[in-house]
Amino acid sequence: MKILMASSEAVPFAKTGGLADAVSALSLTLAKQGHEVKIILPRYYSINRDKLSPLEGELGVRTGGGEEWCAVYTTDLPGSPKKNQVQVYFIDHELFFGRDGIYGTPWEPDFLDNSRRFTFFSRAVFQFCRKIGWYPDVLHAHDWPAALVPVFLKHGERGSVEFAKTVSVLTIHNLGYQGIYSKDNFYYTGLGWDVFYNAGFDDWNMMNLLKAGLNSADKINTVSPHYAQETQTPVHGFRLDWVLRYRSADYIGILNGIDTSVWNPQKDPYIPEPYSVKEMRGKAKAKAALQEEFGLPVDPEVPIIGMVTRLTEQKGVGEVFGPAYGSAWSICKDMDLQMVLLGSGESWCENEIKSLAYRLPNFKAHIGYSEKESHLIEAGSDFFLMPSRYEPCGLNQMYSLAYGTLPIVRNTGGLVDTVQNYNQETGAGTGFMFDDLTPSAVYNTVGWAVWAYYNRRDDIEAMRITGMKQNFSWEKSAKKYIDMYETALAVVS
Repeated sequence: MKILMASSEAVPFAKTGGLADAVSALSLTLAKQGHEVKIILPRYYSINRDKLSPLEGELGVRTGGGEEWCAVYTTDLPGSPKKNQVQVYFIDHELFFGRDGIYGTPWEPDFLDNSRRFTFFSRAVFQFCRKIGWYPDVLHAHDWPAALVPVFLKHGERGSVEFAKTVSVLTIHNLGYQGIYSKDNFYYTGLGWDVFYNAGFDDWNMMNLLKAGLNSADKINTVSPHYAQETQTPVHGFRLDWVLRYRSADYIGILNGIDTSVWNPQKDPYIPEPYSVKEMRGKAKAKAALQEEFGLPVDPEVPIIGMVTRLTEQKGVGEVFGPAYGSAWSICKDMDLQMVLLGSGESWCENEIKSLAYRLPNFKAHIGYSEKESHLIEAGSDFFLMPSRYEPCGLNQMYSLAYGTLPIVRNTGGLVDTVQNYNQETGAGTGFMFDDLTPSAVYNTVGWAVWAYYNRRDDIEAMRITGMKQNFSWEKSAKKYIDMYETALAVVS
């Protein structure tokens, strides 16, 4: 198949979260399976044009405001198979994308012209195909910034010869972000007001880009089976649950994979010594290195609770670090353990974490992000805490399992699909799970894990091995995407 990935992010070029990892990893896997895959994304200020190759001539893109012109650059996606390389193309429009930030900055978290920026990008996708004379079987759009691609295909482009047999797929990576803007921006799409209502843009007198994409795409998926179920309920549907229930016949959950070339304890350059299920000595060395890195006493017998997270409400940080009510203080005061954190986010949370690290000798934190430290935490910790309010898929719990670190997670989203709760009677499981997101639930479940560490060590070691044997490769997920593509194509062929 010929597949074009339309996304606002892709590693290693632009990243704010798991979307970027998923787009590139899926593209590489599909290419290795023999499909012709290209990626298209904006050329942000942070992407150096000098390292890209320009396409000859400019690209004219018609919008409701007239015709805009942009340049197109290209390069290969690192890691592509030599015989079937994934080409990455960049839409270079200085006014829209020549600025710091992908969606905003700390001072302007959501750029006021985001609807126009990504409307232009979505329109440019089709003109780009015409420019290079390459027409995909599948237009695969990711999240709200590319959600207008299925809209433009259904309400216009499919009427052309070039795109008559092209199908669209829209992947929801996080339903909490929908691209809601003033409907005054709708004229810029160049679509008629009949489409505004027929495609479902209308959202309380605003314009909802993701909602229109969900109504227009031939197939819809999200990044785990359990999250697909949750998003069809009012609790996790962010007011779009009814749309997803309406489209339920075309909506599935496909679990994200992990990049095992990067997250693999057998060949990880960031840890002191490789290890595997057959030889676990390297994990003990990683634990000692982690304790040294964060200034904790080197003690092989004390359990370490690790966290690598964005410090936002979605990640449940209030229940762990909330001043005067979060559970972290009691966990570290009452239990014989060590706790380490790597992350950044909301300023109140960063400040509280710094205060806790100053007052608690067994809690250490580094504000920010470090690739080396994130790998060291995954490898050196005994447990990994993910108290997410909701979690579309989650990657860190899969990284943890691959490294023999047992996740402590909430019963939600992709965490349900990847972690098996510990059974005290049989010793089976791969982690520890709780239902309600409350400080006491976090406290009690961490306490349960620590109790098992000190009293059921054989169970803990067996769970480590079980977790490390799990298969979270992208190959399994890619096959399900191919099935979805083929089902969509069967309808239009």
